[in-house]
Amino acid sequence: MVFLILQLAIRSSGQEILTAENFFDRVSATYGEVKDYIAQVRITAEKEVMEGTLFYKIPNLLRIDFSNPEDQVLVTDGKKLTLYIPQYRVVMSQTLKRRSSAAIAAMASRQGLLLLKRNYSIAYLQSPSPVPLEEKSKEMVTKLKLSWKSSDEGFRELILSVNSEGLIRRIEGITVGYQRIVFDFRNIRVNQNIPESRFRYDPPASANVIENFLFDPES
Repeated sequence: MVFLILQLAIRSSGQEILTAENFFDRVSATYGEVKDYIAQVRITAEKEVMEGTLFYKIPNLLRIDFSNPEDQVLVTDGKKLTLYIPQYRVVMSQTLKRRSSAAIAAMASRQGLLLLKRNYSIAYLQSPSPVPLEEKSKEMVTKLKLSWKSSDEGFRELILSVNSEGLIRRIEGITVGYQRIVFDFRNIRVNQNIPESRFRYDPPASANVIENFLFDPES
């Protein structure tokens, strides 16, 4: 009987509960092995939907070639964002703030996750158990809820949906103004040896340029 009790005690001690922060650290470790990735991205903001191909390369190079709106391009190095809108032949250039919401897509990276852990409280949305990505979905994910520690952050709340491979499948954000923005990442292909030239973009010379269209840059 004593031997049986000891066995049960040993088994119980080995079955530690994985806390939300520990799970988040595992996701960060997964992205620590990612040098670059390509994904199909869908961005939903209220009733507006945009779709395209996303390219990311460490530490902070990001580009989205949009199919909807067609031929629209977004490029950023983490310091400056350039957005070409072909419909109006306009290039919108923005020097980014440290916590700009324009960099939400870069949250799906090792560097982005480290910043999130520093600035947000982390919990499971409901439980550690995988749940459907959305109602009637067969895709199972683990959902984390991140709540801001300070109103200086660009998002009040973030919900990260992590797939079975430890990659972020969806990011849902609630902005300071209570706007909901959703980033869906599909067909994620990691470590594709993307050349840095992919992130160089020269907009049409005939396009009009608008500087700092979102906000004044920080001094």
